[in-house]
Amino acid sequence: MGTKPTKAINNVFCVARLEAAKYNEKLKSRDGAAELLGYASASTISDWELGISIPTPEAVLKMSDLYNAPELVNSYCRNMCPLGYDVPEVKLADIDRIAVKALSSFRKIADTKENLLDIVEDGQITDDERPRLNEILENLDELTSVAMNLKCWCEKNL
Repeated sequence: MGTKPTKAINNVFCVARLEAAKYNEKLKSRDGAAELLGYASASTISDWELGISIPTPEAVLKMSDLYNAPELVNSYCRNMCPLGYDVPEVKLADIDRIAVKALSSFRKIADTKENLLDIVEDGQITDDERPRLNEILENLDELTSVAMNLKCWCEKNL
């Protein structure tokens, strides 16, 4: 079997395996990956990389660990798990870009805190407070995304 996939080249699992192959020769082939992951045949890996089947969460965790690709967990949760429809996408970036985004998000938290206190102070959410509450949710989503990106970067680089 060749080591240069064609049909699976844009598949997240294939991309992660080939990136990891730069540091572990066995991962150049699906056979080697199957062996290291504890599967009897490369067809299992092939099915995942070709999108024929979806790996189990346990298999994704194994691949994430073996390939040093924590972004696989995010991709799985976001795109394959029926419960993960609102999981923010992790976009691997340099630490300086992530830090700038984090600091920007942290700056918004002070305003978010004050707005939240103003809204919930009387125990009721009025129609005129709803737009501010939506803004709070957007700020929290942004902070969640930044936190996930930072966590993923740290896991990948430690």
